[in-house]
Amino acid sequence: METLIGLALVGVAIVVAALVYGRQRPVATLAAVAAPAPAEPAPESAEIVRREAELEHSAVRTQALEAALDRRGADLDRREAELERRDQHVRAHAAELERLRVQREEALERVAGLSAGQAKQALLKDVEEAARHDAGRVLRQVEEETKRDAERRVRSILSVAMQRLAASHAAETTVSVVQLPSDDMKGRIIGREGRNIRALENLTGVDFIIDDTPNAVVLSAFDGVRREVARMTLEKLLQDGRIHPARIEETYYQAKSELESHMVEAGEEAIFAAGVQGLDPELVKVLGRLKFRTSYGQNVLAHSIACAHLAALMASELGASTKTARRAALLHDIGKAVSHEVEGPHALVGGDLARRHGESEAVAHAMEAHHNEVEPQTVEAVIVQAADALSGARPGARGESLEQYVKRLRDLEKLATRHDGVDKVYAMQAGREIRVIVEPGAITDEKAIALSHTIAREIEQELEYPGQIKVTVIRESRAVDYAK
Repeated sequence: METLIGLALVGVAIVVAALVYGRQRPVATLAAVAAPAPAEPAPESAEIVRREAELEHSAVRTQALEAALDRRGADLDRREAELERRDQHVRAHAAELERLRVQREEALERVAGLSAGQAKQALLKDVEEAARHDAGRVLRQVEEETKRDAERRVRSILSVAMQRLAASHAAETTVSVVQLPSDDMKGRIIGREGRNIRALENLTGVDFIIDDTPNAVVLSAFDGVRREVARMTLEKLLQDGRIHPARIEETYYQAKSELESHMVEAGEEAIFAAGVQGLDPELVKVLGRLKFRTSYGQNVLAHSIACAHLAALMASELGASTKTARRAALLHDIGKAVSHEVEGPHALVGGDLARRHGESEAVAHAMEAHHNEVEPQTVEAVIVQAADALSGARPGARGESLEQYVKRLRDLEKLATRHDGVDKVYAMQAGREIRVIVEPGAITDEKAIALSHTIAREIEQELEYPGQIKVTVIRESRAVDYAK
């Protein structure tokens, strides 16, 4: 607005100056006419008149502009006053709203019995609890997803390891059989008044059973090394033909010396088969003794070699130290070779033995932790545990007593029979599979699928078994018609 007024004033000043100049010039012209000078030509007078008319017109326009500017200024003043009035009204309305807000808060505080600060704290507490609840729910979901992913990966790793390592399993017992060239040798083994067989049993610590079995002598002992020494002694005596107490003693010590060399060779073959280098010679010798030791019918040395391969495969899959896992798995049961000489669990005995012969702490710890005598602290220790369980749990790896076998079959059939709609249950393949025959009128195809899943989960929760058990639900539908 001030700019417009300034411009208008400048215009007025220009017009006034023009008027003054125009009025002075005609007077001078008239004076010049009155003077005794030559008269101006008529066209100049017409030009002056035209200019005066233009100036008058400009003056009129200037007055009109001034009037318009005055009107705009008045309108702006009016609008400014209106804005000021509205601003005052807004401020008054805001003050009223603030007063009402304060009144509402006071009323809420009176109704709730809490101050604004207390209500804020209560609200924050509620929001915090809700956030923690949501966070816990999300955390449980993440944990469940992580467990499912971990289980899938574990199953994949174990299946790959089992497929890549299909080792044979030796099911040795507590007896050995020595074949005789003829039944006449039985009398010579017994000797006059039984002196030969007594000498054999006293030296070897093994029971020599000579019965009606044709052309055979049975050697019975829990110690596999003693049983092997007795077998080698008897075979040497049969080859030599001279059987008497002095010769028996000489042959016994000869066989014992040969067995020591044989155990060293067995240990060297084991470390070569397992891919382990730099093992102390004493550990190699002790490891070879495991060839004559069984656990649940499974040869311990073969089990140790299999564990070494399994542990190396799993360590490679998980990015752990394959060297540590391989050595610890090969040596994890070495304490069984000296368990009758040293007191304590074989895992701890084996760990101490490994430390004394230069093995690293990581290897010794993994050996000690494979039966949880100590808490596993490394990934390799957990891998050795898994390899040990996997080698022993595979079908055919270990034997079980007849009572346990029958009980497991009975428990499987009983567990499946208790469900409604089940007609018959058969345990197949030595308890590795059960076949459940259901009544077609009571169980639909969809329910049959759900039933197999339910029975499998109940077996996992209630029974202990090696390997896996296949559950097959059979629902038969028959269509019968007669041709007449």
